[in-house]
Amino acid sequence: MKVSSRQDIPAARRIVVKVGSSSISGENAHQITTLVEALAEAHGRGTEVVLVSSGAMATGFPYINLTSRPTDLPTLQAAAAVGQSRLMVRYQELLDHSNIVAGQVLLTSGDFENDSTRSNAALAMEKLLELRVLPIVNENDTVATQEIRFGDNDHLAALVAQLVNADVLVLLSDVDGIYTKPPGEPGAERIELVPFGHLLDHVEFGSIGSAGVGSGGAGTKAAAAQFAAESGTAVLITNAALVASALRGENVGTWFDAATE
Repeated sequence: MKVSSRQDIPAARRIVVKVGSSSISGENAHQITTLVEALAEAHGRGTEVVLVSSGAMATGFPYINLTSRPTDLPTLQAAAAVGQSRLMVRYQELLDHSNIVAGQVLLTSGDFENDSTRSNAALAMEKLLELRVLPIVNENDTVATQEIRFGDNDHLAALVAQLVNADVLVLLSDVDGIYTKPPGEPGAERIELVPFGHLLDHVEFGSIGSAGVGSGGAGTKAAAAQFAAESGTAVLITNAALVASALRGENVGTWFDAATE
């Protein structure tokens, strides 16, 4: 069905949900349970769900004795190699409570630029969804280089939404939507609706936040939302803590209308 508002989300055929590192690591590590429970609820009503999850590197940091995000690529790749399997185990353990099987899909930007690998990725995703597997997608950080990295998984999520022809993309953040200026500043107001084609040129975007484990922010989420909307997928940006409300179609976050043609 055509998803034209938040209220339509529960009836969507296919949903892509993206969660960032800062929303499921550190002091927010408990939110991974909230996330999986919401995904399982949507899956249980028949919706096809794809999760795009950051967090492999942040999960790996303590296992290689790092207390903050390193700046060199090899160390980031090492952290991802250690953390990816641990993150997937955590997801599968939680999904086991709902008898849902997860499938890991690792991609690089080059996979989308090459027609053959893009087609193969699309076919694999379609088969996983047909089998009622819940695909968990992440950037293949252990082989990515600075030149081909997505830079943030918001853009990856938008590409995945386009790849699987999703009805709606839900981008989870540490803030409940897009604000007219950084939420901590006086006069900041949440934007409830962004009509298709609106440039958001009046919005003052802040930094990526204080957690220091992610690479995205409100600006990257807005750009990814507009890209997905141009591809025909409606987008909701909201707080990770409100994911259950979002997937139930409640009035949370910032809604981006999709192109109608």
